[in-house]
Amino acid sequence: MAKHRRFSDKPKDDSIQNNKKIEVQVQETKEKTSLDLKTILLSGTKYAYIIGAVALLSGIFTPLTVGAETEDVIFGMLSIFLGLGGGIVIFLGIKSQKFTTIMVCGGLAMMFGSLILIYQLTNHPLIN
Repeated sequence: MAKHRRFSDKPKDDSIQNNKKIEVQVQETKEKTSLDLKTILLSGTKYAYIIGAVALLSGIFTPLTVGAETEDVIFGMLSIFLGLGGGIVIFLGIKSQKFTTIMVCGGLAMMFGSLILIYQLTNHPLIN
């Protein structure tokens, strides 16, 4: 037969130690989730590098080299930035715990809007 312990047989020190362990775990999770200046700067520079690379790849120097119209280049860059923003929203939506479906759908909509704008600029519209 198995020996069962009663509530009164349990030593009281264990409950105090368990409560302290729980409090320490809660404090550690709060420290991990807090945003400090270093984390914000690292995240900001990551996105700045992405935006800079997209600007250079999208043809920021095209008017200087080919002689294309500046207005077309600006609209092309804006459409690519819209697609980039959609990709970032999808990435953040997948990482976050809240609003995952809304953010992924919004990011896909932004990327689809970018595709429509690119086709409009090439005079081959997807939607008439």
